[in-house]
Amino acid sequence: MRLNKWLAQAGIAARRKCDRLIEEGRVQVNGRVVCKMGVKVDPETDVIVFDGSRAKAPPSFVYVLLNKPAGVLVSRKDPQGRPTVFDLVQLKKRLFSVGRLDLDTEGVLLLTNDGALCRRLSHPSFKVEKVYEALVEGIPDRKALNALREGVMLKGEASKPKGKRQKAKGEVEKHAKACLTAPAKVKLKRIVDRSALLELTLHEGRKRQVKRMCEAVGHRVTRLVRTRFAELSAKGLPPGRWRFLTALEITRLQSLDKR
Repeated sequence: MRLNKWLAQAGIAARRKCDRLIEEGRVQVNGRVVCKMGVKVDPETDVIVFDGSRAKAPPSFVYVLLNKPAGVLVSRKDPQGRPTVFDLVQLKKRLFSVGRLDLDTEGVLLLTNDGALCRRLSHPSFKVEKVYEALVEGIPDRKALNALREGVMLKGEASKPKGKRQKAKGEVEKHAKACLTAPAKVKLKRIVDRSALLELTLHEGRKRQVKRMCEAVGHRVTRLVRTRFAELSAKGLPPGRWRFLTALEITRLQSLDKR
């Protein structure tokens, strides 16, 4: 592993800044000052010192892909005792979900203890591609499909006012703001009796976005499955089952993080 990468993973600084720290002679490997770029270290055997103190080894990160079934919460605990994704994925390491899925939404969910990557992939500025299959009531016409593609106005999600207590009845609604969704890819995959199966590709992550978009054009969602997150797919993975990401999948996620 390259020294600058090791230092960055150990939380010393971002990788580019770690390069400068190395050039400034502030890093030692096995008792010798290292000032050159591209030096490789063995995390198992090498002793790395920064500014006179031994640097702690980088944390061991875990990346899990879960095919979330309906009826399971994306939450650590539930006061009502309903099952959560952490009942399905029981590991010693404390994991976090990258984004969320509603209680009745199924499909791809990424869990990790890599907090930095989790925060970045969840941030709207990274525009991570998410693909959903939505079964909706009725058959959307061309106008409705084009509206979904071009962006629809969603009613604002009510939020509590700032302060220790809510002032007057109706105060919550004052803070609700309407928003226009970003353009999306939308396909009518097939018609099932009096319903339609839509595939929607989004780069946003607003609360209940797919359901709200479809309702805005007059079609209620009766089933929603996220089939892909970035390049991660749950193909071949039964609902409720999980697996560790492959090295290639992790590398691709990390490359998204650097865009």
